[in-house]
Amino acid sequence: TPGHLDRCACVYVRQSSAAQVEHNRESTERQYQLVERALSLGWASKQVQVVDNDLGVSGAGTSDRPGFAHLTCEVGLGRVGIVLALEVSRLARNNAEWYRLLDLCGVTNTLIGDADGIYHPGLLNDRLVLGLKGTMSEAELHVLRARLNGGIRNKAARGELRRGLPVGLDWGEEDGSARQVWLWFRSQDMTFPLQSSTLDEIRWVAPTYTKIHQVLTNPVYAGAYVYGKTRHERFVDETGQVRKRVRKLPRSEWAVLLHDHHQGFIDWETFERNQARLAQNTRPRPHESGGAVREGAALLQGIASCGLCGRRLLVFYSGRNSSPGYYCAGSDIVQGRGSQCMRVGGVQIDRAVAGAVLEALTPAGLEASLKAAAQLEADHEAVLAHFRRDVERARYEVQRAERRYRAVDPEHRLVARGLEAEWEQSLAALEAAEQELVRRERQRLQPLTPAQRSSVLSLGQDLERLWSAPTTTDRDRKELLRTLLEEVLISVNREEERGTLTLRWRGGLIRQIDVPLPRSRPSPIRTEEETIELVRRLAIHYPDAVIAGILNRQGRRTAKGMRFTANRVSSLRNHRGIPCFQPPPQRPDGELLTVHQTAERLGVAASTVHRWLNDGFIAGEQPTPGAPWRIRFSEELRSRFVEETPEGYVSMSEAVRMLGVSRQTVLHHVKSGQLKAVHVRSGRRKGLRIKVLDMAPGL
Repeated sequence: TPGHLDRCACVYVRQSSAAQVEHNRESTERQYQLVERALSLGWASKQVQVVDNDLGVSGAGTSDRPGFAHLTCEVGLGRVGIVLALEVSRLARNNAEWYRLLDLCGVTNTLIGDADGIYHPGLLNDRLVLGLKGTMSEAELHVLRARLNGGIRNKAARGELRRGLPVGLDWGEEDGSARQVWLWFRSQDMTFPLQSSTLDEIRWVAPTYTKIHQVLTNPVYAGAYVYGKTRHERFVDETGQVRKRVRKLPRSEWAVLLHDHHQGFIDWETFERNQARLAQNTRPRPHESGGAVREGAALLQGIASCGLCGRRLLVFYSGRNSSPGYYCAGSDIVQGRGSQCMRVGGVQIDRAVAGAVLEALTPAGLEASLKAAAQLEADHEAVLAHFRRDVERARYEVQRAERRYRAVDPEHRLVARGLEAEWEQSLAALEAAEQELVRRERQRLQPLTPAQRSSVLSLGQDLERLWSAPTTTDRDRKELLRTLLEEVLISVNREEERGTLTLRWRGGLIRQIDVPLPRSRPSPIRTEEETIELVRRLAIHYPDAVIAGILNRQGRRTAKGMRFTANRVSSLRNHRGIPCFQPPPQRPDGELLTVHQTAERLGVAASTVHRWLNDGFIAGEQPTPGAPWRIRFSEELRSRFVEETPEGYVSMSEAVRMLGVSRQTVLHHVKSGQLKAVHVRSGRRKGLRIKVLDMAPGL
């Protein structure tokens, strides 16, 4: 109708993904050709609008579509006469958005056109056809997705679905080859292979913690085929929008897990032990043991538990030597204060546990020493093998670059120049790899001599000497303890000065050890009497926070040598029976103010008030050096600040000349009250004015 032709015609263009936009060009061209159809229906070229903001965006309703939102807005405002799309699925793939558009078109008398015809959503028959098309479009998306997912899951159940593999593995008919992953890449300056879908070849870079962790937690390296470790879920966010998220599933809910699918680097049992160790290294939950081994001297860190309440014990260090100790985080309120469930020094406890472990290890010491010697040689051989493979790889790159350079036509100078540069780079990389291999071979440890082997074997027979050696770190000792011990329960009997240790070994064996604890003789700690008297005087005028600042400025410390805080001042007052500060009621002769409050009342800077205090122009109170000044702001003080010079008052320079004394002497007499002074606020000659006509006798 003419009413439709008076408004614009919107052509909606959409492709579901960026790949379709790039490769399915025919569908895109057909959608843009709808402009010609709008012209043939009677719309002018300037009335036709093409909405193609949603190219590469899915129409399932899970993503924001700015183009569709703009189209819906224009229809709702009554500016659109017809909406043209290649088919209903281009406009929407979900009924919620589709029926919202139909409702708006029916209200605003807007037509909808596709490849089959033109419809009016306000007419019942046309709306039925459009509703059926929208339902079929949504169902078609579900059928396609179900068909694809069914084929993918069926293929994955057979272990034949080829997805992206982690670095070190490759799909192929023959057995793949990969490099063994070493945990000490950084310490050995070894590189790590980087594989990405955006890179044509594998690059060798410095390893990161994330990549090492991914290798250790990937079951593919253990010969297992895995599918369905994550699940896509839809949810409604705080704004009411439907979103998607990926949730990691526990192993029991994985869709496919096929053991022994291919040859792995490690077996499944080793992989399980690795996962248990990684889980143990994570920060434990409350009341649970575990946690990564730290460098502190507390040997039972992470495996010590309270024998009274079962909570995991925390570690503290005290004394000049930072001796370790253990305490329970549980506390009871006794007489208004928190009382810890248990707190005990760890020197005797650690020594007793270490003795029990060494006693259990003595029969296996000789065998462990032999394995340690063999492991040293094997580790160095593995590192050298890695660098030998680096040389082989660099040599292969040189040969390939040479073949590519010799195969190019000499007339193509730019190409030949680029290939020549690549050849030179590969030659430089080969030389660097060979030099690194030579350096590593020079640093290679020589096989153990008979004397050295005898020394190692003697250490195996004397594990206590090895345990106490300076080269054995606290981290090594704790690693050994965790290998044998599952948990250590600590109970303390203060009355008997005795501790009971319950050692739970891996495997289920339980053993109890009684440890005598040193009798504590606390020395009396007292705060200096001078400091206590000063706090007693200051508490009359100031709160605890101000008193703490005064004491710190005077360099005073608590009985334990710490700085004063409001809480420590409060504890000292309560212990000594000193009452807290109570703000006195305002006295009739004025209000006590700080320097900043006085400066704000007088409209001057705080530094000016400090200068007047030093000069004696205004009086202030300071109970002790370092305490804040207190100025009594009275009417008499306010009267000293005037706008004009009163009669009989002269400037400071004239007063010095008339009295024949220095400026400091004049200020001294003002401070003592022998001379009167005012401060003129305004005018060119503002400042102090001294009254010298009524001089006091003796001046």
